[in-house]
Amino acid sequence: MLGVILHADLDSFYASVEQRDDPALRGRPVLVGGGVVLAASYEAKAFGVRTPMSLGRAKALCPHAIVVPPRMSAYAKASRKVFEIFDDTTPIVEPLSIDEAFLDVDGLRKIRGSPVEIARRLRAEVRDRAGLPITVGVAGTKFLAKVASGAGKPDGLLVVPLGEELAFLHPLPVEKLWGVGPVTAAKLRERQIHTVGHVARIGEAALIAMLGEGAGRHLHALAHNRDPRRVHSGHRRGSIGAQCALGRGNRPFTEVEATLAALVDRVTHRMRRAHRAGRTVTVRLRFDDFTRATRSRSLLKATMQTGTILRTAEALLSEARPLITDKGLTLVGVAVSNLDGDGNVQLEFPFDNPGDDGLDAAVDRVRERFGSGALSRAAMIGRNLNPTVPLLSD
Repeated sequence: MLGVILHADLDSFYASVEQRDDPALRGRPVLVGGGVVLAASYEAKAFGVRTPMSLGRAKALCPHAIVVPPRMSAYAKASRKVFEIFDDTTPIVEPLSIDEAFLDVDGLRKIRGSPVEIARRLRAEVRDRAGLPITVGVAGTKFLAKVASGAGKPDGLLVVPLGEELAFLHPLPVEKLWGVGPVTAAKLRERQIHTVGHVARIGEAALIAMLGEGAGRHLHALAHNRDPRRVHSGHRRGSIGAQCALGRGNRPFTEVEATLAALVDRVTHRMRRAHRAGRTVTVRLRFDDFTRATRSRSLLKATMQTGTILRTAEALLSEARPLITDKGLTLVGVAVSNLDGDGNVQLEFPFDNPGDDGLDAAVDRVRERFGSGALSRAAMIGRNLNPTVPLLSD
């Protein structure tokens, strides 16, 4: 009997939408973005292009790549169509982002067939109804289903049969374990721990001594494919955010402020479209030495107004200015959390910002009709930046 959790992940989603909508781009290396690559087609990835990467470096790796500006409204429309197909497949769908989800197909054997048959039909329907390639991993746990979809890319189906989970998992590199980034991977490799199987053969106590209690227990469990989490439908996103990779090199603080403003524009637009107001603003920073810092502040009342959230984010960024000057900044992100359930906000007389609501609504309407690049903040004019990388957190 096979596992009953599917992880469905659209392949190079933004680039695939562009290739679907413009036949001239099919089979050619495509980069979606401005200053930063938001998505690269597999033809471009073959040259080493990755996301997020500066557009300049991407073009150096793949000089004949075709660069197209992002069309967020087109991607949102395509995502809605794909999620309609997910919902037609099973009532238990847990979205992870705009282009991936977990699907629980347990109990559907009698009416829909085996999990692998369901996965095959799902891929065919996404191709026929949405015109997009999608990879599906099938396994008994969320963790392994996601690993399987990653191994099955592009445009594939990979099934991990019951009883063969560890045989599939243990030869993989340690980076396949959730939570293992460059720093943790370096610590493990220094001790000649290169594969998931190596991690599994180490006792939990030794991993805790090496990495700390939380990370040690977490990796020990995953290395043995212990992941009790079930697929939860109807789970709403806990925060809405965006980030921009800046690349290495010194830059004026005014440029960082302009990038932050563009990020806040993106985030608050998405909040208003989702009818979600939030109370906590968080600014995330990554420095040249790969260390990170976050600064958060909670507002008295939930809001989705650009001006209010921008002022809060700017204040948080100013607090971190000494760190930015000392270490150099490679990434900036902003997120709004503590989102309300229905988008209900206590209205106030707009004594301080009489035009904020009207301005936000007008900007939203222009961008929805003419594209996300139709309006831009004056501070962003002349800057080769398009900080629209989504940062979705549950």
